[in-house]
Amino acid sequence: MKLLMSFLLALLLVVPGCSSEKKQTDGKIQVVTTLFPLYDFARTIGGNRATVTLLLPPGVEPHSFEPRPEDVVRVNRADLFIYTNAAMEPWAANIISGLDRGKVEVVEGGKGIPLMQGPVSDQHRCEHDAHEGKGVDPHIWLDFDNARTIARNILAAYVARDPANKAFYQQNAAKLDGQLAALDQQYKETLAQCPKKVLLHGGHYAFGYLARRYGLKYISASAVNADAEPTPAKLAELVQVMRREHLNYVYTEELLSPRIAETIARETGAKVLMLRAGHNVTKDDLQRGVTFISLMEENLRNLKTGLQ
Repeated sequence: MKLLMSFLLALLLVVPGCSSEKKQTDGKIQVVTTLFPLYDFARTIGGNRATVTLLLPPGVEPHSFEPRPEDVVRVNRADLFIYTNAAMEPWAANIISGLDRGKVEVVEGGKGIPLMQGPVSDQHRCEHDAHEGKGVDPHIWLDFDNARTIARNILAAYVARDPANKAFYQQNAAKLDGQLAALDQQYKETLAQCPKKVLLHGGHYAFGYLARRYGLKYISASAVNADAEPTPAKLAELVQVMRREHLNYVYTEELLSPRIAETIARETGAKVLMLRAGHNVTKDDLQRGVTFISLMEENLRNLKTGLQ
């Protein structure tokens, strides 16, 4: 696969007209990001001095994303390529291996953030998976203190690329940092007042950081790997938890099937609420101008409802 990607990349780069994307000459920093939180932070900090694009097509679930040769070409035309970490985007390694590292700066947004462990499904529990890093929760941005670190890493990349406009990037980053700090405080205050502390999620293990920071017990139907399916025994266990904890809501997530959450809801008489992990957004979301902050504010409203 890597050899094929490299060959196609070379072909696309040397054949005129194979890509409609041209290197910008307006003086702006060209940035390609993998996930929506990185995209939103990068466009906020870069302001009108950067052109920021999202590598994932709208609505695509990132865990199953496979980069195409034209994606590698697109990143090669950038100044900065920003990804989260190797656990979140293992497919980014193929892109990075094909880059001209003398021209494209690779930025690990999650640099310096320790990863927490999450559950591993039985079918993935083996020695090979331990070496591959499965079972590590990569959704670091859902602890908003981590989100602030990601923003600082992006700021550092901008300043290194364009030191003459350091003050401009710092001003934008400071405003974003204040918004994330306020969001963090809002979560702490609101969730501390909720009488229920159990967050039951009918999807893959994505909200461990959020639960740990804000004092919730988090139970998911599936493990960290998004393709895992809960067993009948696991589903029965979740139904018992719903009844024992007197939970009236079960959560589902965007871009993945709500089938499991709906099954649990039918068995318990509960209702289903959306909880956004924020990896990616739909085309409609992009068109209506959602931000990471607005998505997380929506989450807080749904958490407040579900934990009453």
